[in-house]
Parts: sequence; C-alpha cells; structure tokens
Amino acid sequence: MRLVLVRHGDAHAGFGGLISGPRGCRGLTDLGRRQAEALGSYLKISGRIHADVLLTSMLPRAIETAEIIAQSLGLCSIRQECDLCEIHTGEADGLEWAEYATRYGTFDMEAEPERVFAPGGESWLSFHERVIKMCDRLASDYPGRTVMAVCHAGVIMASIRGLFGIPHPGTGTRLQPINTGLTEWEHEASRDRWTLRSFNEQTHLLGVAHHESDSEAVQTIREER
Repeated sequence: MRLVLVRHGDAHAGFGGLISGPRGCRGLTDLGRRQAEALGSYLKISGRIHADVLLTSMLPRAIETAEIIAQSLGLCSIRQECDLCEIHTGEADGLEWAEYATRYGTFDMEAEPERVFAPGGESWLSFHERVIKMCDRLASDYPGRTVMAVCHAGVIMASIRGLFGIPHPGTGTRLQPINTGLTEWEHEASRDRWTLRSFNEQTHLLGVAHHESDSEAVQTIREER
C-alpha cells in the first residue's frame, strides 16, 4: 500500500486572524489555488502517481485543494477523513488569536505535550497518536492500493515522528513540508513495516511563487506545520 500525503495549498491560516479549524478556516489564497492547479497539471502530465483513492481532511483549505487535483487524477469521488485534520482546536476554533490568549494564555505544545489546545481539543501527544492510528488503519483498509491524502504539515510531521519512533521531545531538528509538497510512504504488509519513499516533492512548483506566511493555525504553537 502506498500513502501519498499532500499538504494543502497556501491558505488563509496563521497566527493572525482566526484560529483555523473547521469554523475558522477560510480556504485557499489565490496563490494556494495556483499551487494546487500546478500539482494537478504535474500529476496528469507526468503520471507520477496513479491514485486509487483520494482522501482529504475536513478543513476547507484541504478540501479545496483536493477538489482542484481530483480531475487530474481521474477521480470523481473524494472522501473526507477527520483523522487527516490538523490538531483539533476544540472551543478555540474560530477565535481571534488575541482572544485565545486572553482565554487560555499562550504555551508551547512541545514543552507541554499533554496539555490540550483548548477544551474539547487535542494535546500534542493525542494528536500524534491519532495520526499513527490513522496510518495503520489506512494500510489495513486499502491493501495493495495507492491512496492520496490531502492533509496538513502537522499531520505529515506527526507521521514521520510516529512511524520512525522519534521520541519526545526529539533533538529540535525539524523538517518543513511546503504547500502542496508530496510525501510518500509505502507499507509492507508481510512485515507490517513502513518505508519513507520521498519527502516534500515540489517539482511541480518550479515557476510558481510560494511563501510560508500561513504558518498554519496551531503550528504546534511555535513548531513547523
């Protein structure tokens, strides 16, 4: 089974404006749409990936990205998966960041890995547990198939930490998935073993301007996402 994780395009999400969970997310920027269109064109022309299934998180920025690339993959069905979402922000979803600070204060989720982001939300640890369980579930649900999943930088990083068994708090070294970058995992069922085949492929973005100012909501509160 191949699992190709795609970070969504550049989005209206960051440490300014609203906390961008399902309510607060305002979707892609114009740049994000161009990035997704470039990815779609690349997939169609290159034949790099022949996906059997297209999944997306339930956040508007990921759904919009998936809808743009679906036609290029020859897929008319997109399934939404809550487990592909960024860390759940609970009651803080849709709040202004200034209001969040007033209600809950500020904190570093890596330094306080068991503390939830807000009531009804997730902690750094529970988020990572969710992502790893999802990877294993998808491997079980889609044996021998290629699954493309539009998700978020935090999900990609959690998959790398979890599947490689990187302990908390790790070394402080980081990787930065770019908008619409491709990260490919392969699951070998006979050994129940994951192999990272590629990280952050971005050939399709040559000639497309990009920036990382969105720093997604909850960027593990000072961590790359």
